[in-house]
Amino acid sequence: MFKPHVTVACVVQAQGKFLVVEETIHGKVTWNQPAGHLEADETLVSAAKRELYEETGIHAEPQFFLGLHQWQAPDGTPFLRFAFVIDLPEILDTAPQDDDIDQCRWVSAEEIIGSAQLRSPLVAESIRCYQESPRYPLEILHNFNLPE
Repeated sequence: MFKPHVTVACVVQAQGKFLVVEETIHGKVTWNQPAGHLEADETLVSAAKRELYEETGIHAEPQFFLGLHQWQAPDGTPFLRFAFVIDLPEILDTAPQDDDIDQCRWVSAEEIIGSAQLRSPLVAESIRCYQESPRYPLEILHNFNLPE
């Protein structure tokens, strides 16, 4: 039975820098946007806010929907990744709440796109979408029978 993993990601930008979380996966340091799985009885937006806080310690509201990426990992795992935009007026200090996060970094788009340590190709693709794609109002995401 086909059951894709539904995930959310936050492309967080401040003063021309982007926030990445650094974690060690199978002994390898990787970068990702603050991201994670959608949980039961959770809206996509509330999942994005929760993941942002858990992985960075930052409380912020997604401002726009950036897009949906469908991807199959090398091990065959299918993913649907909903990406959100959070533009902050200034770079904020971070304090990861999740023990899996080694640290957070504010880096340039070029550093992300050129990095060999991305958790998946969706990390760079989300930055390219941020740079090139339109942003969509959050109202395009409709929630039925879910708490806000």
